[in-house]
Amino acid sequence: MSQVITVANQKGGVGKTTTAVNLSASLAVAEKACLLIDCDPQGNATTGLGFDRSGLKKGVYELIMGTSNGEDVVNETCLPRMHLIGASSDLVGVEVEMVSMEDKEFRMKKAIEKLRHKYDYIFLDCPPSLGFLTVNALAASDSVLIPLQCEYYALEGLAQIITTVKMVKRGLNPMLRLGGILLTMYDNRNNLSQQVAEEVREHFGESVFKTVIPRNVRISEAPSYGKPIILYDVNSKGARSYLSAAKELIGRK
Repeated sequence: MSQVITVANQKGGVGKTTTAVNLSASLAVAEKACLLIDCDPQGNATTGLGFDRSGLKKGVYELIMGTSNGEDVVNETCLPRMHLIGASSDLVGVEVEMVSMEDKEFRMKKAIEKLRHKYDYIFLDCPPSLGFLTVNALAASDSVLIPLQCEYYALEGLAQIITTVKMVKRGLNPMLRLGGILLTMYDNRNNLSQQVAEEVREHFGESVFKTVIPRNVRISEAPSYGKPIILYDVNSKGARSYLSAAKELIGRK
């Protein structure tokens, strides 16, 4: 049975999609079957893997609305063991459409149950908000992975997402747990980065990944080529860091 992991942080620009894409790719290279589900209407994970959103016939929208059998929305990627369910432009209005639907918080959970047996890991990349799509992802997941940018305001965002996880655990998904906090955009020349890292480790202990993801130009460039960092520049610091984080995630199982 696969692990279903939501990658979430309501603060934008923290490396959330970058983490979802590159952890999935790194695990696929480690011979783990991975499915990445792009739950963000912006569709950055989809385009970051080289897909044209306008060319997607079916995606997360159909999955949540129940007009898909699950298998017909899965796309192969540039890595044999990594698959994607993409976000088309239809996903933008899904929250409005779902307001009156029964069991709307569990649509994603129900949809991916039929896919779980095929994968070792299923990642759900969420929008930078705590709306319906994020709640749906959390209700469907075994754990939540929180990318945390090493800047001061990121700590405020961390408190909010932790509160949301507790609320979902209490009301919708009692099995949900904190799978880990991954420090991103770390600059060891910057005192603030070091202070944030120290403070997070002091408060959350073993929940914080030992691996940190550095600020790295090559990581930023890779999505524009439609590739994860390990295919764009496997020798970069960013690629090595995500491979290390993937190894650590496997060990956390």
